[in-house]
Amino acid sequence: MCDLTNPIFTNEDAARSHLESVLWPDGPVCPHCGCMENIAKVEGKKKSHRPGLYYCNDCKSQFTITVGTVYERSKVPLHKWVLATHLLCSSKKGMSAHQIHRMLGVTYKTAWFMCHRIREAMRDDVPSAIGGEGKIVEADETYFGKPETPRVSPQRKGRPYKYPAKGLRNSRPIVSLVERGGNVRSFHVAVADKAIVHRIVTDNVSRETRLHTDESRLYGDAAGHFASHETVKHSANEYVRGDVHTNTVEGYFSIFKRGMKGVYQHCKEKHLHRYLAEFDFRYNARQITDAERALRALEGIKGKRLTYRRTYTASVQA
Repeated sequence: MCDLTNPIFTNEDAARSHLESVLWPDGPVCPHCGCMENIAKVEGKKKSHRPGLYYCNDCKSQFTITVGTVYERSKVPLHKWVLATHLLCSSKKGMSAHQIHRMLGVTYKTAWFMCHRIREAMRDDVPSAIGGEGKIVEADETYFGKPETPRVSPQRKGRPYKYPAKGLRNSRPIVSLVERGGNVRSFHVAVADKAIVHRIVTDNVSRETRLHTDESRLYGDAAGHFASHETVKHSANEYVRGDVHTNTVEGYFSIFKRGMKGVYQHCKEKHLHRYLAEFDFRYNARQITDAERALRALEGIKGKRLTYRRTYTASVQA
């Protein structure tokens, strides 16, 4: 549970000290040149100096702990940023921007933008291949919501795709890979065809892995690329055969869809990849505490920038 009386959620100085201890465990680091030696603290020397200000004697630049992070150039108090990050990390199915704006006392538009910045911090920058020798990776695709622009098929002379059927035509395809007992990695793609799905699987799964899928023809070329490719036939009511199944990835889809339908409700396709990053992050950190998960998200704010123009303008144009 989130202890709202913790000073890092109510006091600006405490939040700044907490963030500095997370991002600068060995002392201040200049975000402009990377210097750690010739750093001087400027705060308090003049009334005009903003709190937490440092000066680098090497590159002659001023900076604070938020420079070079997703919190940079924000007028929202830092303790509210820390609290919003903790709330998003501790809610299994997410927390809506409306709820954030009520709890933090900021406008809805500000809360919406804060949530997108935090999701950017949750994104894994340099993911390594999942799986490995003796490990199992489950791959599956699902469809969520209707795209703003209907998909058309070149093979059908510009007409919409026939596949998938039964109400899933022109839906937003999502491909997920789950290492059993490990991490998940999800991708929103324009069209989930055989070539795209094959490339996602081969680029992100180690070749020594046992791959488990359903009988979908999208994975028909996977057998020669992995230690084995085993399938279950859902159309024949076969869901488990020994240790072969796709129940893990389908359980992840259940959490994702419950959060998207029950909490967020509306999502522009332009931002779907950020929501996937959020659900991936929480799933991958499911075995640690809420506080540890929030610390991991704070560590991810460094080196990322997400301006309002890149989120709001893109959303309006979508």
